[in-house]
Amino acid sequence: MRIIVLLCLLAGTTFAESWKRHTIDPSDRAAGKRGADGVRLADVNEDGHLDITTGWEEGGAVAVCLNPGPDKAKNAWTSVTVGSVRGVEDAVFADLDADGAVDVVSCAEGKVNNVFVHWAPNSKADYLTSEDWKTDVFPASNGRRWMFALPMDVNTDGRIDLVIGSKNENAIVGWLENPATPRNTASWKLHELSPASWIMSLRATDLDGDGDEDILYSNRFGSEPGIFWLRNPGRRSGKWERQLVGGNGHQVMFLSVGDLEGKSARNVICPTLGGELLYCVRGESGDWSETVFPLPFGLKAGKGVAISDVNLDGRPDLVTTSESQREADDMVSVAWKENSPSGWTDHAISDKHGRKFDRIEMLDVDGDGDLDLITCEEVHDLGVIWYENPTR
Repeated sequence: MRIIVLLCLLAGTTFAESWKRHTIDPSDRAAGKRGADGVRLADVNEDGHLDITTGWEEGGAVAVCLNPGPDKAKNAWTSVTVGSVRGVEDAVFADLDADGAVDVVSCAEGKVNNVFVHWAPNSKADYLTSEDWKTDVFPASNGRRWMFALPMDVNTDGRIDLVIGSKNENAIVGWLENPATPRNTASWKLHELSPASWIMSLRATDLDGDGDEDILYSNRFGSEPGIFWLRNPGRRSGKWERQLVGGNGHQVMFLSVGDLEGKSARNVICPTLGGELLYCVRGESGDWSETVFPLPFGLKAGKGVAISDVNLDGRPDLVTTSESQREADDMVSVAWKENSPSGWTDHAISDKHGRKFDRIEMLDVDGDGDLDLITCEEVHDLGVIWYENPTR
């Protein structure tokens, strides 16, 4: 692998007025909503607006928030608690039984170590009725500390399987095979794809352009920390071959896919807990090169990242979140790096409220034509939130 030296292309820095913050789902201790830990999106009610599911790690609630549309998005969204899982780490939408009602899958990695499914009620009218949701455990997942789940039809049989990653003892990237009777969770089989140490993210994307989805993941700790991809064997052998993408030796966090050249390439960007943004590009020979950018404002504990044209100037920018509870009190935790002809300029998005943010989703929440930022925060209990892009 070719490693390109650290690029400190910081043309300027501005602490201009932060973006306005709106609360989608507030923290609520009595309801088990403490420590919001991640946002995942899907249009569960088919109204054309992407909805959110979140696991509240400190309180245990697994919740769904329905997007009310741009006219009402600045108010709290209607939410329903679909289950309670102690130490829930991740939640994601997936219609596992193909009944048309979108279920939620959650992962736990604390004193409870399992993957769970929260079965949605069949009637859309009952989707917001917490009592009509049913929680089951996948017995094959017992005993590992699960961090992340990725719905994906791994074996192309038409049923949605679950790619899952864990941490610490016996950690793996594997997949739970969806059987002919998906509601019988005891019949789901666990298949190991790769050993791991601490999985931070999983993503399905066609990295090699052969028409099928590969698995991209970040492995934070252990003897082989870094960003890896598992090549989908397709019609080749049944083995998913692993290849290092980048980040060797780094504490890599939540990765994303995009292209800083604006050519729609499947390049990989990932922040680290050491203050870097690793941008990995696959060359024509198949080798990966790695460019290193500093996090905005010299932040040292990256979490999430997205490549997005923030100011609509036609150039892809970098948007980041971080764990600034590790930083000085006057640091902002959510920021963006403007990609200008003269270099990179850092801008604040958040104010000084919030110290530990998570994954990023860029979405035009208010329908004004620019992309806003959806995330969550768990130390100051800001809950599930979005920041309003002031471009328009």
